[in-house]
Amino acid sequence: MQSYVIRNYEEFVAYCSLSTSQIQRKTAGIPGETYELFFVEQLIDKNTLHRDVLHPLLEIGGGMSSQQLMTYLPVGNALESKDWNEIVTLLLSGWIYVGSSASSTGIVVNAEHIPSRSLSASENESQIFGPQVGFAESIDQNIALIRSYLNDPHFRTESFTIGSKTKSRIMMCYVENTNNENARKLVQQRLADFRLDGVLDSAILSQFIEDTKGSIFPLYFLTERPDRAAASLLEGKIVILVGGSSRVIVGPTTFLDCFKSEEDRYLRWQISAFVFALRMIAVFFSLLLTPFYVAALTYHYEMIPSALLDSLASSRAKVPFPPLFEALLLEIIIELLREAGARLPTKVGQTMGIVGGIVVGQAAVQAGFTSNLLIMIVALGALASYTSPGFMMGSAIRILRFPMIFIAGCWGGIGIVIGLSFLMIHLLRLTSLGASYLKPIYPLNIPQVVALFIRPPLPDFMNKIVSILSGTSAKKASAASDSTQKADIFEQFQEEK
Repeated sequence: MQSYVIRNYEEFVAYCSLSTSQIQRKTAGIPGETYELFFVEQLIDKNTLHRDVLHPLLEIGGGMSSQQLMTYLPVGNALESKDWNEIVTLLLSGWIYVGSSASSTGIVVNAEHIPSRSLSASENESQIFGPQVGFAESIDQNIALIRSYLNDPHFRTESFTIGSKTKSRIMMCYVENTNNENARKLVQQRLADFRLDGVLDSAILSQFIEDTKGSIFPLYFLTERPDRAAASLLEGKIVILVGGSSRVIVGPTTFLDCFKSEEDRYLRWQISAFVFALRMIAVFFSLLLTPFYVAALTYHYEMIPSALLDSLASSRAKVPFPPLFEALLLEIIIELLREAGARLPTKVGQTMGIVGGIVVGQAAVQAGFTSNLLIMIVALGALASYTSPGFMMGSAIRILRFPMIFIAGCWGGIGIVIGLSFLMIHLLRLTSLGASYLKPIYPLNIPQVVALFIRPPLPDFMNKIVSILSGTSAKKASAASDSTQKADIFEQFQEEK
């Protein structure tokens, strides 16, 4: 593949003259000087070209240096570069090169105008309470949205360009006075070491800057909500924006973060605590409900209540398959219906999911492929997996259900215990930007665990609960306070004496 290395102005003009480069060349002639402009018409703002570049050039005289041009032209962002390859990259990003044909020197002016859609509500993170606006594909627009929530002088941004071909623009955001220095250095190092042709979306970048490659669990959280990004920055986390992506990367991320919704902050703490607990229960339902069914029917009949045995035996009387094969077959059918509904247009997909599930389930029971009880169990497990606010975590739980079903069919309850043990060991080894993935459960931090369920505006009640759990009684705290006051009074009396 041919690569262009531009060494001088003549080679730069020759490259721009190629019909495939899409770079246009215009000439602005004034008495005593001729200026040449190079730009990509589809990427620039034409108002900036005419108002801030062409008209001022027609009014000035010749013989101006590059520094004088940068001072005279009424543009917000201009720079002088002698690297012709860098200039070509800037032109392909929406900049304009303004140079003198006599001296072969010039400047580049930012006139970027990338087509983008208007702001709208987030489609994948919808909520009733809170702001109804989501990120767009413009990185500058997304930065403005975050700043609208976080008007803090300590808010900082760092810009990176990665990808040898795409030259993708990356922006790292953080709050300077929070404890995030180690995470910030890790992100800087990993972005600097990035050696691929390009990045098209934040979901791709997140997989290349993870601590542990190959894990099924998401080690970063992707969000479309500016309010969640701002809240994460206030917690000392790092937010990474990718040009052309409507999702931002948030890290370090914990396992429990993937089950939090930004709407939880806007609800009463009792409601948000109940919903969060419901999501955590749904994780175990989704992961273990079908494996328990397979293990019970294969090895542990004594676990099934006697009142349920008759109906279970009658429903499975015509099923020719063992419970393991029956459960795997039904789980695959559920996943096929979900995938088909997701790929079809919205209205057709909803109809496909409802009608397809009813028709296939009824036909499977009548044909003797499965039992009524298993259909209900698989449906409950699938429904529980959709309660996770994070799509990647919900997908991980659904995939992990298959190996859990397999080992439950092979070794019964012991297999489930072995599978959960390996899963816990894997989770304990995971880190996100150097932080434990199971934080605050491991290492255990009681105040942070309590804060998952009880949050402000109840600081007094929260502190009381934390003190009880940590073994600090209120009487000891009160006695310590009284002794301190008495000591202060005694010292004051001695000074007066």
